[in-house]
Amino acid sequence: MCGIFGVNGLKNPAEYRSKCIECAKAIRHRGPDWSGVHQGKDFIVAHERLAIVGVDTGAQPIVSEDEKIILAVNGEIYNHKQLRQGLKNQDALFKTHSDCEVIIHLYREHGIQAPALLDGMFSWTLFDTNYPETRVIAARDPIGITTLYQGWNSSKPGAVYFASELKSLHTECDKIIAFPPGHVYDSLTGKTERYYNPPWWNGDNEDAPAPTQPADLKILRESLENAVRKRLMSEVPYGVLLSGGLDSSLIAAIAARETEKVQKAQYEARKARLEGTTGPSKYPEQDEERTLAAWPTLHSFSIGLPGSPDLLAARKAAAFLGTTHHEFTFTVQDGIDALKDVIYHLETYDVTTVRASTPMYLMSRKIKAIGVKMVLSGEGSDEIFGGYLYFHAAPSREAFHQELVKRIKNLHTADCLRANKSTMAWGLEARVPFLDKSFLNEAMAVDPQEKMFNKDTLKNLDAEGRSRMEKYIIRKAFDIEVDGKPYLPESILWRQKEQFSDGVGYSWIDGIKDFTAEQVSDEKFEKRAERFPHDTPDTKEAYWIRETFESLFPSKTAAETAVRWIPKGEWGCSADPSGRSVSIHEKAY
Repeated sequence: MCGIFGVNGLKNPAEYRSKCIECAKAIRHRGPDWSGVHQGKDFIVAHERLAIVGVDTGAQPIVSEDEKIILAVNGEIYNHKQLRQGLKNQDALFKTHSDCEVIIHLYREHGIQAPALLDGMFSWTLFDTNYPETRVIAARDPIGITTLYQGWNSSKPGAVYFASELKSLHTECDKIIAFPPGHVYDSLTGKTERYYNPPWWNGDNEDAPAPTQPADLKILRESLENAVRKRLMSEVPYGVLLSGGLDSSLIAAIAARETEKVQKAQYEARKARLEGTTGPSKYPEQDEERTLAAWPTLHSFSIGLPGSPDLLAARKAAAFLGTTHHEFTFTVQDGIDALKDVIYHLETYDVTTVRASTPMYLMSRKIKAIGVKMVLSGEGSDEIFGGYLYFHAAPSREAFHQELVKRIKNLHTADCLRANKSTMAWGLEARVPFLDKSFLNEAMAVDPQEKMFNKDTLKNLDAEGRSRMEKYIIRKAFDIEVDGKPYLPESILWRQKEQFSDGVGYSWIDGIKDFTAEQVSDEKFEKRAERFPHDTPDTKEAYWIRETFESLFPSKTAAETAVRWIPKGEWGCSADPSGRSVSIHEKAY
């Protein structure tokens, strides 16, 4: 991924150039490899690059061959080769090897329908100078894996701002919004419209009927494998985040198998070229040998307090998969010391996100120091399959499904935000296979009854005597042997859900609570509604996080971009978002 900052509708962009560079510099952690600026007649755009694909030639902003269209992208387009081959104009000129340049040609052929054709994670701004006033198109990926903000300044009427992070805008704009996922903005109309409308989305209709399709375990397995495979597109060293929980372990298991296949394919390709039995590729710069990093083994990474549940489980999974495993530990004090920096990078005051992001933030720094620039991660599975333990309390299949849809729609405010900003704080890119469009369509079409926990586990066992615990169908889909080997050890495949902030060590959350209780006096807390009338914090931990956020981003409009997750009280959920607070956590399946 990268960082973008751009402004359209300026009267004199030359005068704004130094300010543009300053605003872009605030997000240089997202793109430490190179910086680029393009100044037009009424706009200016800057790009901070993290080079993953098209390393040698993919500098941005990308300028079309006729210099009429300028593009700045944050993200990865996994189907860029297919899109190139499917262009109506097969003579279209490509100036780079980047996966992003195809967006310019798609825009020429499809206009604002171009984002719907992309398979990937992305936020981008495109400036078309073929109009008297430059037309700007902005788009964000369907789920909001990448981050994008839009802003306005009342002293510059007609100007519109875009940036990958809030910190580039909060001193420049008096109105800021988080750009909605799955939408495209067109300055010609001034409208921001949804382009992503999968069958399961149901608009705002919470009473839409739940799907009824039976779970096809083979399709689920193969669809997830394909999602991982396409995300191994890289020209730099990559790895997997491995907590030892089901989601990250499944991704690691698939990635390990795919890496082994790639190594064999690369060996055969080299052998064939040496023997002169193969000709040049139509797109030589995109041969698999070039676009898949050739590390001898897959590297995996885990973090936790010494002796934490995640470290022990990750160690077992890594040994089974044969990954080169890197285990990092931190102390509660290490985490507390990093909290202010974590909140600065996250740009939210949501308690759950801050708790879970701190270990991920610390781990990302270690990973980047090793030389890895891209990792696969397991976000999204809990939202798709109802993996959070509070789903056990769902009163009906319809309510279960409605909560799944709601959680997926809001992923960009929580887990996607965490995965993106915790890693990009150190110039590390995280890719999330569970949020692949095709996999989502398959998984969300399944009857929610098949995803629900069985409340009377002794009477509702499967043929192998297993209870239908959380995420049963995805566990069962991978409970097979392929090529004579299981995907995962049984103890990992059927391990109970631990939220990341719990699994790194229970004393981490307890430590934050103790620290913040000392920082916030009873007198301050009693007056919390006066201090924070909008989204009033309900614990001293939430108060301290909110106060820290305000010290970094003091404007009201900045606070309004943050979204706080509130547990479902009507399902009997505790106000504390920790998985340990759900009663089923202590029950044996």
